[in-house]
Amino acid sequence: MRDIELLPAVREFLATPRRLFIGGSWQDAALGQTFAVENPATEQVLCEVAEASETDVNAAVAAARAAFEGPWRRETPARRGLLMMRLADLMEAHAEELAQLITLENGKPIANARGEAASAASIIRYFAGWPTKIEGSTVPVSPASGAPMLNYTLREPVGVCALIVPWNFPLTMCVWKLGPVLATGCTAVLKPAEQTPLVAVRLVQLIEQAGIPAGVVNLLTGFGARTGAPLAQHADVDKIAFTGSTQVGRLIAQAATGNMKKVSLELGGKSPNIILPDADIARAAKGAADGIFYNQGQVCTAASRLYVHESVLDQVLAELRRHATSYVLGSGLNPANSMGPLVSGRQLGTVSGYLQRGQAEGAELICGGKRPEHLDQGHFIEPTVFLDRAENACVAREEIFGPVVTVMSWSDTDELVSRANDSPFGLAAGLWTRDLRAAHRLAAELKAGSVWINCWNVVDPASPFGGYKQSGWGREMSKHVIDAYTETKSVFVDLA
Repeated sequence: MRDIELLPAVREFLATPRRLFIGGSWQDAALGQTFAVENPATEQVLCEVAEASETDVNAAVAAARAAFEGPWRRETPARRGLLMMRLADLMEAHAEELAQLITLENGKPIANARGEAASAASIIRYFAGWPTKIEGSTVPVSPASGAPMLNYTLREPVGVCALIVPWNFPLTMCVWKLGPVLATGCTAVLKPAEQTPLVAVRLVQLIEQAGIPAGVVNLLTGFGARTGAPLAQHADVDKIAFTGSTQVGRLIAQAATGNMKKVSLELGGKSPNIILPDADIARAAKGAADGIFYNQGQVCTAASRLYVHESVLDQVLAELRRHATSYVLGSGLNPANSMGPLVSGRQLGTVSGYLQRGQAEGAELICGGKRPEHLDQGHFIEPTVFLDRAENACVAREEIFGPVVTVMSWSDTDELVSRANDSPFGLAAGLWTRDLRAAHRLAAELKAGSVWINCWNVVDPASPFGGYKQSGWGREMSKHVIDAYTETKSVFVDLA
């Protein structure tokens, strides 16, 4: 089967160098610099993109501030919701363009990219319902003076938000942050990952087409040190929302201290996935494979630590190996392929380094562990399964961000919980069992922001998402994220 045919609109999009979007205007970077975006399946350049500098950051933040203090502040909640609905309609109408751009720059299979495009539109549609539902309240106060008082609270937008998003879900992560920004009446400077800026550019074109006022959403493409860092440090940014590595998250938190910006962080993970002896083994093994190999393992919630009861270890290993070796690697544009490349040569080098270290530290390689022999270009790595009986190899302890799972056996439930929680991360966890009493008990004891029972990676915009410990601060999506983009003001009125 061949690669799908690119839409004419996508070919036209790639034929033109992409520019920054500041204050409603598409413009070149102030210093005139550009960088190349690569197709990770072919290692060929897709497009040249403007590289923003601190000068561009200053201009984008100023435009966001002007919009926040100006026309966007005067828009009614109902009007904001209507504009967001219009954006969701446009995203659905151009879903195939968005999906093809995702696959071209990220590498994931086109079916997964189409799912991401559809999900992104539904997330915007969910948040479009929020503007008319953000409300204050009255409080029955009892001041010491005894004077009659009316006390009420207002919910107001926090202001200018810096949105720094990763490359693994380049469209989803944009809308996770843009949704609450637009719903609450904030404004934004969006900085996508340098590996995957193209779908963000197309999204912002649709935002412009939807009629969202100039300056409400500004786009800066570029690198972390030259674009992201000055944006995070900017004194006129009121909030930073960041998704990425824990290491960079620490730098973001430090940068926010200058003017005490509000910060929300969705960071790394090393998620435990537990198979109890009574589980449906075929279903659990399939779920374990999907949990680690989906999106080439480049998922913050990847089920990378698999704890299997010793009585079913051999059976699970056999099933897991069967699933791992059934993936067809190749270009994500070919519908026959079920796994694409890693996002970059750098990421391939990182994952390959872990595979070598894991074996050197005593982890037993069950399958995978190398570049596919039939693919001589692109950043591909085979789905890999390790068995680590000692549970001390790096592949069992550190986030790899690739299609690599480490299997450990267990026998005692109390010891299992301690081992599962013995990680600096706490983003997600899962378990497979027919015993719902055991499932609820373990779910209560696992230190993770999301716990999946007999499933994995289920997310919904109505449900909060975020992590414990070094997996982040705050929550994405649901009513909980509205708090992160609003301030609560308390007003007292003396009625005497």
